[in-house]
Amino acid sequence: MTCPRAPSAVQAGRSMWVRCALWGARAGSQLQSGVLAPCRRHGGAASYSASAQASRVRALIYGSHGDPAKVIELKNLELAAVGGSDVHVKMLAAPINPSDINMIQGNYGLLPKLPAVGGNEGVGQVEAVGCRVTRLKPGDWVIPANAGLGTWQTEAVFSEKALIQVPNDIPLQSAATLGVNPCTAYRMLVDFEQLKPGDSVIQNASNSGVGQAVIQIAAALGLRTINVVRDRPDIQKLMDRLKDLGAEHVITEEELRKPEAKNLFKNTPQPRLALNCVGGKSSTELLRHLAACSFLRTSNFGAFGCRNGRKITVQVGPGCFHRHPILNKGRASMGSPPAISPSPSCCPPSDFFPQTSSRG
Repeated sequence: MTCPRAPSAVQAGRSMWVRCALWGARAGSQLQSGVLAPCRRHGGAASYSASAQASRVRALIYGSHGDPAKVIELKNLELAAVGGSDVHVKMLAAPINPSDINMIQGNYGLLPKLPAVGGNEGVGQVEAVGCRVTRLKPGDWVIPANAGLGTWQTEAVFSEKALIQVPNDIPLQSAATLGVNPCTAYRMLVDFEQLKPGDSVIQNASNSGVGQAVIQIAAALGLRTINVVRDRPDIQKLMDRLKDLGAEHVITEEELRKPEAKNLFKNTPQPRLALNCVGGKSSTELLRHLAACSFLRTSNFGAFGCRNGRKITVQVGPGCFHRHPILNKGRASMGSPPAISPSPSCCPPSDFFPQTSSRG
């Protein structure tokens, strides 16, 4: 195997990436060539797995939970040998998400066994595969199948079942961020309401990673979006950017609170689904503009969560919860949708939705 060269930097706007620091730290030290040993299948066909001769890996590791700046360390690891069902992956790019920080702090819904390598997301290239690997081959791009895999390292050996193949002709940044925000956005749009083309969805924090994915996926599904953002000096620039992604309406928190906000629904149907990740007064405003028998989907942790700790304030009136059930769920995932509670009589019955645990 040839030694991988340090990949070029990814320009990701406000996103942070674990990439150049790890590869740059390897300057002056060559990766040892992988020694391959034959692994015989039934029928005599030979494939290969790496032998115990290991190469040096750079990884960001934490041995205890706490402030990431204090508990994360850059360490050298030895690359494990590739077993029959294993895949040797060279990481190409890995972002830093708020959920990564929450996991290191110890307040995420899913915590790996310590010590652990940081990073839940990223994309890598397959370098070698074990003799029993059937879905992947060298050169394929892969992303983690689940959170907690540990992507903040230059390379690693993973089980085949821990990886999902993705196309290698899409932008690197898109591939590296495919596993969390777009999946979360899609699941929120399709799991909690039976939306049809022409229906509208309202969301806050619309310029977040999930929010931008919601805009694009909703547009592809024929859904209309009302996107709420915080006011800022360059608000028009932000509005234009979100509309370029497919947003129909972009308004500020302050504009949504004004009585004139009702004019928005003269030509746009009242939303049947609200997506909240802010809490406080912002979530109250989303509820206020929902159509009857519609859902407010909110969350307390994970990829789409109220990390500022603000409670959701609901002004309770007659039949309030018969109009707007509030769904509380953590990170939306590729699995089944969460349990729905309450299930008001005017909306789909409880058995309409698959029932799972309350954590993602």
